[in-house]
Amino acid sequence: MRSAQIHQLSTRSALAPCFPLPPMPLKIMLRTVPPALALLLSLPASAAEWTYTDGAGTTVTLPEPPTRIIAHSTVAAALIPYGIRPIGILRDGPPSLDRTLDGVDVTGIPVVSRGWFEIDAEAVLNLNPDIIITEYALAEQIYQGGTNEDAISERLSAIAPIVGIPRSNSIVDILETYRDFAASLGADTDTDQLNAEKARFDASVETLKSALTEKPDLILAAASPGGSAISVAVPSYFGELNDWQGWGVRFYSPHVDPDSSYTTLSWENVTDIKADILLLDDRWESSALATIEANPIGKRHPAIIAHQTGDWPAEWIRNYAAYAAEIEELTALIQQSEKLAD
Repeated sequence: MRSAQIHQLSTRSALAPCFPLPPMPLKIMLRTVPPALALLLSLPASAAEWTYTDGAGTTVTLPEPPTRIIAHSTVAAALIPYGIRPIGILRDGPPSLDRTLDGVDVTGIPVVSRGWFEIDAEAVLNLNPDIIITEYALAEQIYQGGTNEDAISERLSAIAPIVGIPRSNSIVDILETYRDFAASLGADTDTDQLNAEKARFDASVETLKSALTEKPDLILAAASPGGSAISVAVPSYFGELNDWQGWGVRFYSPHVDPDSSYTTLSWENVTDIKADILLLDDRWESSALATIEANPIGKRHPAIIAHQTGDWPAEWIRNYAAYAAEIEELTALIQQSEKLAD
């Protein structure tokens, strides 16, 4: 699903002369015209204008593709593999709470935010960005990284335009959107390294599908445990779960309100989650598995007893290398698991 549009336009410069130039060498010509006109005539006849319409429908036009980019961590994780390094990063928290940049080299890039309400506008101003790029969640209709908050949004918008890459409920679609976006910025999207990462991803998907044909009855559930309850995800709301479901993974899907992405159960009802495998939210500093095992009731779930648990990379994957690695782990888990639930 791509709701954003990218246009690379070529427009004749308003400064280009509209009369025939005299048939003389440029050096001679520049000596015979006033200095101001000479400067105009020395400029290129056309300029590459860059226009982008983001997930919210907001259109931004710049004289040329932006190079000084401040990026949300999800955007940085997607663009850096294409050779586009932001000059600053907006993180959703300290690295231990923000998995998006795992495995991505961000050496030397300053962090200008460590949370939704901790954006350092002065640091952003000092970096003099051409643009600030975050994501726009299509389901929630909100810009990510705290850039939607009125007070900070006004301050940031006064520094540079803000755009949001559309975040749909498919990681595959999101990765394709980023590839097109990187190309609009002038990146080479056809390098050997990128092609190898994409090939590894494609192969991982086929291996997962093959594993599912051998274990067609396994039921999985994606959950985020807390101190007093456990929340179970609705697969269609989350990009990676929705992709996996489309490739044949069978999920326990809780009954929830139409606009809800989770259902929350008390630990006393944890066995109501009829799943052979539990995938546990891996975004948090503390281990989700340790949280369950520390609960006398939670650790009674059949998947915990059978050690059939794995990571749920909840919403943070933004490049093919990371996605391939997560799919390979999921495949290995499926291959070694057995049917437990009725």
